[in-house]
Amino acid sequence: MESRSLRYFLAVAEELNFSRAAERLGISAPPLSRAIRRLETDLGVTLFERTTHSVTLTPPGRVLLAEARIALDALHAAGRRAQRAADPEPKLVLAVKADGDAGLLEPILARYATEPGARPVTVRLSGWREQVRLLREGEADAALIYEPFDRSGLDAEPLAVEARLAALPAAHPLAARDHLTLADLALPGVEPGRLDGLDRYLDTVVERHRIADLPQLLTLVELGEVVTLLPESVTTRYPRPGVVYRALPDTPPITLSIAWPQQSRSTATAALIRAATAVAPLGGAPSGRAEVFRRNEALPRGRAGGKRTPPPGPAPSGPPTRGQEAEPPARAENPAPDAAPCDLAAGPTTRPRSRRAPAGPDGGR
Repeated sequence: MESRSLRYFLAVAEELNFSRAAERLGISAPPLSRAIRRLETDLGVTLFERTTHSVTLTPPGRVLLAEARIALDALHAAGRRAQRAADPEPKLVLAVKADGDAGLLEPILARYATEPGARPVTVRLSGWREQVRLLREGEADAALIYEPFDRSGLDAEPLAVEARLAALPAAHPLAARDHLTLADLALPGVEPGRLDGLDRYLDTVVERHRIADLPQLLTLVELGEVVTLLPESVTTRYPRPGVVYRALPDTPPITLSIAWPQQSRSTATAALIRAATAVAPLGGAPSGRAEVFRRNEALPRGRAGGKRTPPPGPAPSGPPTRGQEAEPPARAENPAPDAAPCDLAAGPTTRPRSRRAPAGPDGGR
């Protein structure tokens, strides 16, 4: 199956209209229709139900839609990682929203520096929900990200769970109370105890007001334009005279995770995940398929099951000297192949950090 066939299928599956899909691809509709027919013949299944008025996906079509996105993302990411590996001073890239790290970023980087497989780290400050795209496109090797997020093609390990607090204008009638319920806020489409409606509401707030960063969001709260929820760690860093934060004991907490591409085989990425789980409140030995490399074995799959690998052995004492490459760990007798071209060379550690980078309404995704 060629990548072009998948791109053609993806366009039709997303547009559900052959004319619009052909326009999007820059071709005419008849060759696109023929290409889809050939793909269906090659696979031996019907991907679309076609009538004179509509195009809909069949069950096999829905399965291929999910898999095609992952496959095309992986193909693009492989090329991008190869380009990054050719950089004279390649680095490990960790994507995170400013202040969307539950206070764990610096401890993770400090612990990572002591790992034998450590490489220089560049922290990529990302926008609202941008971490997933950066991982899928090969722009980042790992990401700190608040749940929920689209895990297609990714694995993840939870690091911390924290409460969400309501952010209200100081003049709001509810501001006089110390504790609130989610029902008190009367957020549109949000049911108490349900995360899905809450996350849709937060997405709507960002889109409707075109929110680019946390200061912009808090200004809207001060003006009485919106009421939102933020992780507790974010509220402690952003006290504002016109905003009050109130506990919501009945609201589900929010989980911070570290995520990485499923196909990654980088020992440096494995060392970063090992460091993150070691310093995190939910840490200890990584669990399930997130038990990362022992020596140079392949990077784990996430918490969806699978064989457990032995926990990593003790790291040599002392961090590597800044600017020098740490002595590599001993290789196993039959190490797994280094499948992804992102084994990074050493150099000075880069740790940019800015409190003014964009932050969404939950402060972290």
